[in-house]
Parts: sequence; structure tokens; C-alpha cells
Amino acid sequence: MRLVDIDGFEICPKLFDRASMLSLADSLQRSTIRRSRAGIRNALQIDSVRTLANEPVLLNFAKDVLGQGAVAIRATLFDKSPRSNWLVVWHQDTPLPLEDRRDTPGWGPWSVKEGVICAHAPASALEQILAIRVHLDDSNADNGPLRVLPQTHTMGVLTDDEIHDLANEVSPVECHIPSGGVLLMKPLLVHSSSKTNSQNASRRVLHIEYSTRVTVENGLRLAIGA
Repeated sequence: MRLVDIDGFEICPKLFDRASMLSLADSLQRSTIRRSRAGIRNALQIDSVRTLANEPVLLNFAKDVLGQGAVAIRATLFDKSPRSNWLVVWHQDTPLPLEDRRDTPGWGPWSVKEGVICAHAPASALEQILAIRVHLDDSNADNGPLRVLPQTHTMGVLTDDEIHDLANEVSPVECHIPSGGVLLMKPLLVHSSSKTNSQNASRRVLHIEYSTRVTVENGLRLAIGA
């Protein structure tokens, strides 16, 4: 059992060298995929991101947690900087990308994001997901790092009120991770981030999600490559 299974997150601080992160950042900058002020949603469509998601070192993490059938399903670039600055309140990551809409108990509400059908998923599906966050830049106390509430991933899908209460009861952990480091995270882990206080440093994170299987429930299939 890995630490991510126990605490809901696990930091691996030195995995890729800074040069490879700069190269990846350059490929993302040159990509023709539409980007918002906050980053890029369907980043797994970019060749360099797809290659990274299938790197043995990351894929082995996913297989270790999810089983040998683990597959990358989605990637998102978060690009927080003085020019594009925001805070994220305490929450869980509950929407999943799907090939089509089939009204199924426990799934919903539904939405479409950048052309991809999404639905808030039940705990049974989210427990089969692992996020691996690759840090292109240093993440530190000054640039709005991820904050997590350890072990809250075991509590199922929570209401807003329950999340608010936990945020007052559980001591948060700030995830300070250098460029080239990664964070393994369960989507049901309650997490947040503040605005950056840095006037010149970006905090770019590539958030890659893996699933145990493609077919999740009653014929519902995850949309691969979102």
C-alpha cells in the first residue's frame, strides 16, 4: 500500500530534470489547442503531454495504485501567474469525462466542457481514479500551492457543508514541490489553493488523471483523451 492510499496524497519531489520541464512548457506554449486564462483543458490531445502520461515512471505509479489496467484519461494544464491569478475553495474533484450521456443513478449533474460531456460521479467511480500532478515550476508558499486535508478521500462524496466543517476541523497541509516533482492525489481528497503572492513566478502544473478501467458503470464509458 502506498502513502497516497493512506493519506490521499503523496509527494515525489525529484522525478524529472528542470530542462525536461522547460521543454514540456515550451511545447504547451506552442500548442494550437484553445487555452483560457487559467490554462488548457484537453491537454492530453497534445503529443508531448500524451507521451509524458505514458512514461513508465508515471504509468507505473498509476498501475501500483489502480492495477495493471490503468490508463490515462484526461490532462489539464493549470497556469497560475500574476497575470492569471485565482483562488480555489475547499472541494473534491467529482466530474468525470464521458463518451455520451446516459442518465444513470448516482451520476450528475451533467455538463459539457470544451466539447466534452462530463458528469459528477459517485464515490464508487472516483475511487478508481488517480491524479498525478507534474510540476513544471517550483510550487511554494508564495505562489498559491495546493493545500490538502489528509485522509478525507475515505469519506465519500461530501456536501458543501460537510467540506466546510472538515476545513475547520482538519489541519491542512501545503504541498511545496520543486520543478520536476510530482504529487499523487485521490480525487475525493478535499483540497484548495490560494492566490499567488509572487509578482514574477508562474506556477504551472500538469494534472493527469488515470482510471482503473474505461467502462465505469452500466455501459458508461470514460472519454479518453479529454
